[in-house]
Amino acid sequence: MSNPDAPSFADTITVRDGCLCLHLQRAARALARRFDAVFRPFGLTSGQFSLLMSLNRPQPPTIGSVAALLAMDRTTLTAALKPLERRGLVTISVDAADRRSRLLALTADGRARLAAALPAWREAHAAIDREVGAGAPADARHLRTQLRALS
Repeated sequence: MSNPDAPSFADTITVRDGCLCLHLQRAARALARRFDAVFRPFGLTSGQFSLLMSLNRPQPPTIGSVAALLAMDRTTLTAALKPLERRGLVTISVDAADRRSRLLALTADGRARLAAALPAWREAHAAIDREVGAGAPADARHLRTQLRALS
């Protein structure tokens, strides 16, 4: 018996060619692989670099504020922090003002790792901007604006 509500192959093609979620996921994976290669000599992944960079603030942020910035749930963020904490790149401490809250901070080694990796990020990012914008910085800025609007 056939299901009249079953998606057709034409539906599959429509989703393949037009689904923003699919295309963003593919682009995100490709960029993550590219930046993973850039950060490998520094012992970091692209996600770890972003996480460490999100902690580079004048005052230690809470887990909740970092989770919101990175669009992660707190449990996933906590799991991502553990290897960085074990490696001595991050500290997690109890907030004296609210003992239920945890504060995150870069260690001296974490800051040094970021300082070492940042020039490689700048170089790789400039190359991607040139590719995305075909040499027109306004195109890359427009893409960032559109991505921020989606998030």
